[in-house]
Amino acid sequence: MKNSITELFGIKHPIVQGGMIWVSGYKLASAVSNAGGLGLIGAGSMYPEILREHIQKCKKATDKPFGVNVPMLYPDIEKIMDIIIEEGVKIIFTSAGNPKTWTSFLKEKGITVVHVVSSVKFALKAELAGVDAVVCEGFEAGGHNGREETTTFTLIPMVKEQVKIPVIAAGGIGSGRGMLAAMVLGADGVQIGSRFAATEESSAHQNFKDTIVAVKDGGTQLTLKELAPVRLVKNKFFNEIQELYKTKPTVDDLKELLGRARAKKGMFEGDLDAGELEIGQIAGLIHEIKPAKVVLEEIISEFEAVKSLIYRL
Repeated sequence: MKNSITELFGIKHPIVQGGMIWVSGYKLASAVSNAGGLGLIGAGSMYPEILREHIQKCKKATDKPFGVNVPMLYPDIEKIMDIIIEEGVKIIFTSAGNPKTWTSFLKEKGITVVHVVSSVKFALKAELAGVDAVVCEGFEAGGHNGREETTTFTLIPMVKEQVKIPVIAAGGIGSGRGMLAAMVLGADGVQIGSRFAATEESSAHQNFKDTIVAVKDGGTQLTLKELAPVRLVKNKFFNEIQELYKTKPTVDDLKELLGRARAKKGMFEGDLDAGELEIGQIAGLIHEIKPAKVVLEEIISEFEAVKSLIYRL
């Protein structure tokens, strides 16, 4: 399949693997890239030198394009950007910050820049900043989310109506049917996170992977909007948050409960009670842990089959 996204990244299929914290190491990124998608290393959970190690290992594991996802609120952002440039990474996805801050600098280095947005307003700002494409993420997505709570399938056509650059849909997409639906609504490609979190190559703890498979509809919820909206599995820690809300807590009260390294504790170390378990609503459709290559192939196969069926009707 050839379109603006496959041409932009030099890939076979317009599928991007989300750069998720504690999940998206070089093993997952290289596996997705080798299968024809675009793998992303998630820099948000890596110290600078750990990121360098993952980039170097990814270059050895694949000769296909791959990128790095960089949350711009990262405290060592300058070191991260220096490493990305030194290691010759050619594709960067930025998020959680102003795209103006780094886009021009990165593009001067010959890097393709994509920014993650949750609204038409921020999509237009990203386009004005000079990014090559935007990821439009609906609030169905796992992890940190936009405050607007706009769903993916309403966000995509609204953004597509306003911008001229390619649009990548994200949030609640984990199958070929979902991919086709997003592209019918105007997306040029899709970014998939949760489905790839539950793969053999994912760096998430096995306990977390098993939890993803076990989650049913209604098993996740957006919370902590006063800090940064995040979609979590309803575990013991989530219930503690809800109990605290009954006391009308201050922002400091919420920060104290959250503490430090909650996501690492849950997603990487496998503490299913005290950890922060970030996953999207699509988890209710994830029933098995498989190799990333198989997941991508199944998505494309279903996409092509459903598209052919529709065209015959």
